[in-house]
Amino acid sequence: MVSHLKGRLSRDYNDIKMNLGDEQNEYDGHHPDLILGNHGIVLALMEVETASTINEKQAAHWKVLAGLGTKLILMVPRASKAKVIDLLWKQGLADKASVGSYELNVSMP
Repeated sequence: MVSHLKGRLSRDYNDIKMNLGDEQNEYDGHHPDLILGNHGIVLALMEVETASTINEKQAAHWKVLAGLGTKLILMVPRASKAKVIDLLWKQGLADKASVGSYELNVSMP
């Protein structure tokens, strides 16, 4: 999903750094899944979550990322969006993070 988003976002951001596998791109001491920028300026940090990673501990991590002074975007499974929004409210992040959703559909012949 992270690689797919990098490709999709490349038309909006000309500098996208990804933290996947061996790639380790840091932003202010942290390694978000995607660091989105244009012309040398970081505009947003993106975290891609799965149903199993959405919990209070991860919400505390989102709070740290949201406090770094740049926009935080969370990409979550469509079925988990309400749970994520609830966690954001509990952490006081409802106005500091944007939530996008994804849904995987696999068609086999």
